[in-house]
Amino acid sequence: MEKDALTSAPQKDDASSQEAAAQPKSDAEETLAQAEAVAEREAPRGTALTWSAVLVAVATLGLLGLHWFDTRERFAGLQAEVAQRLASSDAAGGEARMLAKQGQEATATLQARLIDLEAKLAESQSQQAAIDALLQDMTRNSDARLLSEIEQALGAAVQQLQLAGNVEAALIALQGADARLASAGRPQFLPLRKVIARDMERLKALPLADVHGIGLRIESVAAAVDSLPLAFEAKPVAAPEQAAAAPTAPDSTWTGFARQLAGELWREVKSLIRIERLDRPDPALLAPSHAFFLRENLRLRLLSARLALLQRDGAAFRREVQQSQAWIERYFDLRAAPVQTAVATLKQMGTAQVDLQLPTLSDSLTVLRNLRVAKETVAPAARNKGDN
Repeated sequence: MEKDALTSAPQKDDASSQEAAAQPKSDAEETLAQAEAVAEREAPRGTALTWSAVLVAVATLGLLGLHWFDTRERFAGLQAEVAQRLASSDAAGGEARMLAKQGQEATATLQARLIDLEAKLAESQSQQAAIDALLQDMTRNSDARLLSEIEQALGAAVQQLQLAGNVEAALIALQGADARLASAGRPQFLPLRKVIARDMERLKALPLADVHGIGLRIESVAAAVDSLPLAFEAKPVAAPEQAAAAPTAPDSTWTGFARQLAGELWREVKSLIRIERLDRPDPALLAPSHAFFLRENLRLRLLSARLALLQRDGAAFRREVQQSQAWIERYFDLRAAPVQTAVATLKQMGTAQVDLQLPTLSDSLTVLRNLRVAKETVAPAARNKGDN
């Protein structure tokens, strides 16, 4: 029974599907029939619309054809122009590539030359650095030698002022130092030149005192002390000299023999007798045997006067000169020409103005030392910089 039920169910489904298919078919037939009826009624009006549509279509096709032809012409022109431009651009590109290649070759050449020039520049810079270092060393050595020369000149000027009191010699030394600095032409030495010029003006403003000449005259008097005749020394007699100079002929008579004997006895007696003045005693000389000590003390007096002259001690200088003059006038023979010359020299020196305040040149020496210290400080720094 179940089998019959299963077979009966498909049969029912087929029947229902056939009915459903038949129903749409009948609906389509009805619709077609209605459309044919409508078409038969509207046939005249549809024909007019069809011709209108055909005309519109033809006009549209004509316009489209014209537009297509115009577009084709334009496209052809554009294509030709594009082709021409492409050809021009290809030529320009080829020329540009050629120029670029030439530029690359020129750039490579320039780079090679630049590398060569850089190498030469580096070599020249190293050579210039070496030359600069040598020049700096030479300049430093030249400056050191110049400062040494100036220091020697200033030292000589100081010695002339302090030891000899010779203003003229000191001024000459300072002028030489200034001329040496001027010939060097170094601006860093201008402060030293200014100080030296100020010291020269101070020396020129001093009163003129020939200390060197006075010292030489004192030395001449001191050197002549040993040759000055003392007042109590015996004077040579001219008669015996004349007699000795004249040719002596032997006298064979008794009268001539007696006269000769009497003359010899008289000379012997005169050599034994001396007349001296001892009413004015002096500590320097109390007896004829003290002549040596008198001369030595007089020489010491003159040396003390020269020392006072160098020290610019006017009072001590005049005191020693006056004392030396008094001794010469008292104990030496004023009738002798050397004694008169010595007395006149001492009188002239006694009136000389020697007590002058001389400059010490300390400012010039200080500036010179500062320059030397600056040079010695800069030299190691420059040398280290050159090494780096």
